[in-house]
Amino acid sequence: MPIIYHDILALQAALRPYRSEQQIALVPTMGNLHEGHLELVKIAKQHADIVVVSIFVNPTQFGAGEDFDSYPRTLDADVAKLASVDTDYVFAPSVAEMYELLPPPTIISAGAITTELCGKSRPTHFDGVGIVVSKLFNIVQPDAAIFGQKDYQQLAIIKQLVRDLSYPIDIIAAPIVRAPDGLALSSRNQYLSPSEREIAPILHQELQSLAQQIIAESYSEKGLSVLVAQSRERLSKAGFIIDYLEVKTTQLDKVSANNKQDLIILAAAWLGRARLLDNQLVVAG
Repeated sequence: MPIIYHDILALQAALRPYRSEQQIALVPTMGNLHEGHLELVKIAKQHADIVVVSIFVNPTQFGAGEDFDSYPRTLDADVAKLASVDTDYVFAPSVAEMYELLPPPTIISAGAITTELCGKSRPTHFDGVGIVVSKLFNIVQPDAAIFGQKDYQQLAIIKQLVRDLSYPIDIIAAPIVRAPDGLALSSRNQYLSPSEREIAPILHQELQSLAQQIIAESYSEKGLSVLVAQSRERLSKAGFIIDYLEVKTTQLDKVSANNKQDLIILAAAWLGRARLLDNQLVVAG
């Protein structure tokens, strides 16, 4: 079983003897773990000798009216799952342990990249991500940290944060883990009713179809806008309430005319209480 720490100083003391000769990896989570999280741990073990999984429902990344209070806290079940993949340490701090003042007066803002996509409907979300990730990096001081590609914008922001704040950490992107029907695994999928769960895979199917159409028909800005509009209409008819559906370069820049770069289709859509995130790479021909 992994050793559980709730106290920052105790975790740091436990990790200190390993730092000179062994590699430490961090897998940050908010708990309620699923197979996708366990894959992150497996990847971490390929890159490090010691794996620390943090479990912390971070209040600073939830906006007003979001599901902070109802977000599932399942620590005992999470620890049992982490034991199955040989996790070494679990860091499960309280809110008071992480934040002496709430909201914290210090803000870590990643700038323009936080104002688009998820940032349009969740304007404070990525500032909250920035401070909690920075704190976890400072607490654990890992050599590597593993993040899933489902949260593509978050991954890009964390890479920027590591670059700009000179963290000596290797950020490893883990592929999206999907259910057999293609739905990207997420802790919030449990909000789906049985009927909504049957509809949910349509999101990924539509992104795959859109990617194929982009490759076959046009990379031009005008052509993309038509194809995206058609995809939005199909998803709306299927029952999704679309937050965004956009095509960008893999660096999250606007697609230019006669683009020859690889592109990424990014989507967020509500289905009942569940806000589903997904993305699909479009490889330039």
